[in-house]
Amino acid sequence: MSTITQNQGETVTPATPAVDTAGVPALLERGRTLATPVLRAAVDRLAPPMDTVAAYHFGWIDAEGRPAAGDGGKAVRPALALLSAEVAGRAPEVGVPGAVAVELVHNFSLLHDDLMDGDEQRRHRDTVWKVHGPAQAILVGDALFALAGEILLELGTVDAGRATRRLTSATRRLIDGQAQDISYEHRERVTVAECLEMEGNKTGALLACAASIGAVLGGADDRTADTLERYGHHLGLAFQAVDDLLGIWGDPEATGKQTWSDLRQRKKSLPVVAALAGGGEASERLARLLADDAKKTEAEFADFDEEEFAARAALIEQAGGRDWTSQEARRQHTTAVAALDEVDMPDRVRAQLVALADFVVVRKR
Repeated sequence: MSTITQNQGETVTPATPAVDTAGVPALLERGRTLATPVLRAAVDRLAPPMDTVAAYHFGWIDAEGRPAAGDGGKAVRPALALLSAEVAGRAPEVGVPGAVAVELVHNFSLLHDDLMDGDEQRRHRDTVWKVHGPAQAILVGDALFALAGEILLELGTVDAGRATRRLTSATRRLIDGQAQDISYEHRERVTVAECLEMEGNKTGALLACAASIGAVLGGADDRTADTLERYGHHLGLAFQAVDDLLGIWGDPEATGKQTWSDLRQRKKSLPVVAALAGGGEASERLARLLADDAKKTEAEFADFDEEEFAARAALIEQAGGRDWTSQEARRQHTTAVAALDEVDMPDRVRAQLVALADFVVVRKR
């Protein structure tokens, strides 16, 4: 059984027998290798200085414009898009336009999210708005979103049109999720159901699209695509549950973010929401602290020291928020893998999709 390893020694074990994830790095690297040249060509279409700003965001150059070897992110979405094409019995290359389109939308959202959240670091580097200013972060994000549609529609096929509809629908849900996330930061209480809905939109929608878009480009019927989307949706919820754990207890050296990053941003993430819903003394103390925090100005909140955030993290854990979120990651992982049983596909491809699901819940960043 594979495990999720968290800071302070906690582990979370997927609820289903795990497939060996040793081959996952090769799947991720295949996605990068096939998608990156097409992604670079798309970015080259942008007018200056947006092309340079986008290249910095993707890690291809540094802040001075010199070539750089950025880590390029986890590349789960391109890997899913290529595997999706193989589900439909096509070569992985058929899924490349879908992989690139999904990556463009994903990075459009990152550029805007970093600005809205005030995040100064991503992938161990200053974010675009920090280096190039808020206006460029907005413009380049908008440009990447427009490029995503171009990449698909230029294929000129009926299946490309079907794929574009799915991508635009996923993008709308992603934006809905970001709007919900922002609104929740200013509410004293958010229910677990509301949090899961928000995360299903913000993270699940695009992973669902990635898991189906290659199959759609390969001519798969809507039933197959819908089932693959269900796999991707629940995989996205598992992914986000782990992200929420890392957002509080993750190692900054691995995540590239500050300690207690989600607490600093007052995010109503799953561990927080579950802790507040748990009842008991720790839950009540946490609720009082967060209610007091909501009355503070940004400047007052920014003056908090490490002990203040550590105290909130400890209360979340005592109130059961950490354990509940770990269990939710397991449950969503199990539901995602179960969906694969409803689709006919080569055993090798099924095993790789299960291995990717396991990888999502064992990652440390």
